[in-house]
Amino acid sequence: MLIGMKEMLTVAKENHFAVGAFNATQSELLRAVVEEAEATDTPAIIEVSFGEFSFATPDFYAYARERLGNSRVPFVLHLDHGHSLEECMQVMRAGFTSVMIDGSMLSYDENVEQTKQVVELAHMVGVDVEAEIGTIGKIDNSSDEGGATDITYTDPQDVVDFIGKTGADSLAVAIGTAHGLYPKGFDPKLRLDILEEIVKVSPVPLVLHGGSGNPDDEVRRACEIGIQKVNISSDFKHAFFQAVGKMIATGEIVPAKVLTPGIEAARKVIAHKMDVFGSVGKAVCYR
Repeated sequence: MLIGMKEMLTVAKENHFAVGAFNATQSELLRAVVEEAEATDTPAIIEVSFGEFSFATPDFYAYARERLGNSRVPFVLHLDHGHSLEECMQVMRAGFTSVMIDGSMLSYDENVEQTKQVVELAHMVGVDVEAEIGTIGKIDNSSDEGGATDITYTDPQDVVDFIGKTGADSLAVAIGTAHGLYPKGFDPKLRLDILEEIVKVSPVPLVLHGGSGNPDDEVRRACEIGIQKVNISSDFKHAFFQAVGKMIATGEIVPAKVLTPGIEAARKVIAHKMDVFGSVGKAVCYR
């Protein structure tokens, strides 16, 4: 079943788990997420950056919407890191149930104004909105997911004011993560102390971006403290393409033989992440 982000994360918050949000740009990656979610009765979010949406085309996401809507497991179809009202409008027309407007690189007042504009339009058509304050880090291999060279941590004192002024349904917070695969020697540290202060005051569910490379124990603890959505892209894509590459290196060209190992490798990563988030088997909470 296809639901909104507000419902997805409200239930997660009430039942003390986080939902994995997986960037799926083509059918094999979509299959990996959906089939693992269905096999384990686990809620999940399919998301995509606007660049990925444009590459895959709206027609692919019409298929994705149909596939998710016919599932017994709850899914959200979400735009990750939209940077303008126009981008958000395009995916809303394609049937997405949630959008993110990322104004984190703007001034605080500009971020408020842009987010408020998107929220007003999205709520008119029943679409939920994720926003962001503070900045997520960026690794060179993180494509068009956004981020900054220097992380600006979310100020807990801004959270209530920002949500009050914008009406956003969920909030991505910056506590030390970065988009992309972390290079060797890069040792990220989550500021769980900041997260604890944000959780005390936030009126909406919280989102952790750039969670692929952080230690499982840190991410698990963040979910226990009060994260309701964790974005994963690089980890399961890397596993998929490594497996596919190995098959191509053997000279194999039959799509089913080349791509099936990639789907299986991606599913293993997805299953592990779902376990870390505490969401395995929690689809029952939505019935």
